[in-house]
Amino acid sequence: MATTSIALLSSQMVNAFTTDQSPFEGYNPFAEEKTDLRKNFFGKQLAVSGTIYNDLGTALPDATVEVWHLSSDSGKFRHRGKFKTDAFGHYAFQTDFPGKEPAKRNRIYFKISKGEATYFTELVISGDKAYVTSKHWEENKDLGDETLPESSTFLNETSIKFNIKFRY
Repeated sequence: MATTSIALLSSQMVNAFTTDQSPFEGYNPFAEEKTDLRKNFFGKQLAVSGTIYNDLGTALPDATVEVWHLSSDSGKFRHRGKFKTDAFGHYAFQTDFPGKEPAKRNRIYFKISKGEATYFTELVISGDKAYVTSKHWEENKDLGDETLPESSTFLNETSIKFNIKFRY
């Protein structure tokens, strides 16, 4: 009976029991600590990296970065990971090309946290290019040339550089 009850819990019900609310669907505060989110090593891959900056525009070491996105094969949020920035504020992870929600482009969602402060943003993916939302642009534009993502593709892997400014 307990097994049946657990199986019936939807992602919305799980989110209702968490105290850490996300503005984006699919967030799970129990993500594993990992940087390789790939499930299909032969499909289209993404290598995402960047720097987390603080309010003053300097690199933010030891910030927690959580990422998640829809799986392209199931339409469920099964790609998720959690990791820390290094001493220079850098982060990096690998994942499969994300699925997309109806009437939206493919997206990867980010939660950055340090101490009690948190910041949510998203990276929009279209083909082999990456884009920011208007909200991300407004909140990060003072990074100048570092605000817009850069992408390049070789064979089945697209590399994306995505920097984020975190005010805490």
